Amino acid sequence: MTATVTVAPPVEPPIEPPIEPPDTGLVPAECLTTWAPGVTTGIPPRSTVFVTIHASEYADGTEEASGAINAAIAVCPLEQTVQLSAGTFLCNDHILLNKAVTLRGAGPGKTVLVKLNGAKPGSYQPEEAEPIVILGPSRWPQLAATSVYADGVKGAMFVDVEDATGLAPGQFVFLDRDDYAAAEWLPLPPRTGATTPVSIWASDQVVFNKHNPPESPEDPFPASLTWFSRSGRPVNEIKQIAAVTGHLVTFATPLHADYPITKSAQLTRWTEPHVQGAGLEDLTVSGGSDGNVRFNSAAYCWMKNVEDTAWLGKGVSLMGAFRCEVRDSYIHDACWPYPGGGGYGIELAWGSSEILIENNIVLGANKVMVVESAGAGSVVGYNYMDNAFIGNQPEWVEVGINASHFVGSHHVLFEGNQSCNYDSDDTHGSSFAMTIFRNHLIGKRRDYPNTQNARCAGLMFGSWWHSFIGNVLGQEGQMAGWTYDDWNPQNGVGSIWKFGYAPSHWEQAADPKVLSTVLRDGNFDYLTNAVKWDRPAQALPNSLYLTAKPAFFGDKAWPWVDAVGSTKLGTLPARERYEAARAVSGA
Repeated sequence: MTATVTVAPPVEPPIEPPIEPPDTGLVPAECLTTWAPGVTTGIPPRSTVFVTIHASEYADGTEEASGAINAAIAVCPLEQTVQLSAGTFLCNDHILLNKAVTLRGAGPGKTVLVKLNGAKPGSYQPEEAEPIVILGPSRWPQLAATSVYADGVKGAMFVDVEDATGLAPGQFVFLDRDDYAAAEWLPLPPRTGATTPVSIWASDQVVFNKHNPPESPEDPFPASLTWFSRSGRPVNEIKQIAAVTGHLVTFATPLHADYPITKSAQLTRWTEPHVQGAGLEDLTVSGGSDGNVRFNSAAYCWMKNVEDTAWLGKGVSLMGAFRCEVRDSYIHDACWPYPGGGGYGIELAWGSSEILIENNIVLGANKVMVVESAGAGSVVGYNYMDNAFIGNQPEWVEVGINASHFVGSHHVLFEGNQSCNYDSDDTHGSSFAMTIFRNHLIGKRRDYPNTQNARCAGLMFGSWWHSFIGNVLGQEGQMAGWTYDDWNPQNGVGSIWKFGYAPSHWEQAADPKVLSTVLRDGNFDYLTNAVKWDRPAQALPNSLYLTAKPAFFGDKAWPWVDAVGSTKLGTLPARERYEAARAVSGA
C-alpha cells in the first residue's frame, strides 16, 4: 500500500508586541534578551490514539519494525498518536516523524526502540551510521541557495531587507552575519618563555580558532567555516515570520543579537518547510549511530519522558530547530566518550534558537552538552548534568553545563541546574553573552577522580560577557585545598572561579577581556562561606523565564537554589529521580 503523507500547513503566528524581559538592571544589557523558549502553548496531550502497534507483531525485537511505524505515521491524522505497546522494536532503519503526530510508547524501559547495526560500546566505527528517530522533513534538510541582505537591531521584532520576494508569514528563516570577514588579528596575552608574539582571528564579539603564526591545535580554514553555519557566519538565529510589509519583515519573537548590514547580515529560507508539532514520548531509544534522536528543521516539536542511551554521536541533536523542547528525559552512557563528537549528550547546532531543555538527567557523556553556532534565546533549566569525562583520561574534569564548543553561540540562559561545573570552552572558537542564574555548580563529578582542571565555574579564552548571578558553588565541608580565583591552578586542587584560561597553552596569561566583561553578583561559595557581589546587592527574582513554580517541583521548595538566603540548597527533582532510580537498582 502506498501512503499519502499529510503535512500540516505553516502556522502563521500573530503579530504581537515584544515580550518584555525582566529588565531590572540585574542582567547586563549585553547578556539580556527575551527568554520564552519551547512549544508556545505547551506540549499537547493528544489523547486520541489512531493505531496501536504491538511488539509481538514483529517478533519482539527480532524483525524490523521501522517500516510499519513509518507507514502508520504517514496515514495518521494530524494531532493524533501512534501508540507502541510495551516490548522491543527493532529499528535498524530510522523512523521519520515528519508531521504533527505523536509517537508514544508505554514508558521508558517498557517500550524500547533498538538499533542493532549501529553503535557499539567502545567503538567509533558503526556498522551503519544512522539515527533511530528524526523529527523533521528529512534526514538532510537544506537552506535555500539565495538570501537577501537584512539589517536588524537586538530586541527589535523586524528586519529591513533589500527584497522580500518569496518571504511570507509562517515561514522559518535563518538570520546570520559575517563575523569572519569582519574579524582582524587580536594579539594574545603574553606566554611565558615565548619568543614570537601570537595573534588570533577575532571580531568584536567572537574568536575563531585561527592563529598567526599558525599553531596546533587549530581548525582547518576555510573548511571549518561551514561546519555548523553558513560560511563564516556563526552568529545567527532562526526566526518565524509573522508579517511581510514591503521591505519590512516582522517576526514572532524579538532578535537576540544585532545583525547589521556592516557585517553583511542576510536572511535565508529553507528549501523544505519546517515540520511542526511532532512529538516523541514515553519510550527508550538505544544504539543509534548518528545520534539516537535528531531534530532536523523542526519547530514546536518535542521529546518528553524518553530514556536515550548507548549512542554514537549525540544522544539528542537539534539542527536548524526552533522552539523545540527536550524535557523530563534520561540521557546517559554514550558508547564513545572521547573528544571528537562521538559521545556528546545534547547538541544544539545550525542556529537552533529558543530551545527549552528542562528537567532532564544527562550523565556519562564526554560532554553533557555542546552548542555549536546556535542557542539564541534558549534556556537550559532545572537539569541534573554530571559525570562529563574522557574515556582514557578520567582524571580530567570535562565541561559541564555550557553553550560552547564552536564559535558564535550566544544568549542562552542556564537556570536552576545542578552540574559538576559551568564552563565555556575555546576548542573551536568562543561563545558570548551567557547568563548563569541560580545554579548549583558542584566543582566535582560524583563518580570520577577530580584531579585535573577541577573548577566550579570556568571561562576559557574568548568567552566574553558572561553573567553569573545567584549561584551556589562547591560543596559544604569538601573544599579543603581549593583556591578561590585562580586562572591556572597546576597543583591538582580545584578553583571556585577560573577565568580567561587556555588549557592548550597553560603558559599563556589570562584573557583580559574575559576578566573585564564577566559579572559575578550574589553568588555563594563553600570555600569562603560568603555571598559576594561585583555591584551593590539587590533582590534576586525567582526566575528569569518562569512566572511561577513549575509543576514538576510539586510540593518542593522553589527556587531550590537560594544563594542569598539562609538555606542555600533545596531539592532538584531531576537529581532526586536519579538517586531514587540508583537506590532501586542497587548501583
